[in-house]
Amino acid sequence: MSITAALVLFAITWFLVLFVVLQIRFQSQDEAGDVVAGTHRSASAKENVGQSAKITTAVSAVIWVVLYLVITSGYITIENMDIFGIMKGVPPAYGQ
Repeated sequence: MSITAALVLFAITWFLVLFVVLQIRFQSQDEAGDVVAGTHRSASAKENVGQSAKITTAVSAVIWVVLYLVITSGYITIENMDIFGIMKGVPPAYGQ
């Protein structure tokens, strides 16, 4: 796996984990009972951006390491995922 592919995998993992973490302990302005004029009632009552980013980075780093090890180990290959037998007649990729 190239450095670019590893960084892209981490970025995708980070954003997917972020979308999950943002929903943890979320409290809307309506639930807090303090709706600011000009905002929607479902807007966040308090900001947890820094804490959410730290949690997201820690969790996504663990998930990224697991994904990286699975991908680079070669344990799961395209032949394992070819359940319909489509890739049987296709020559191997360039450089293999």
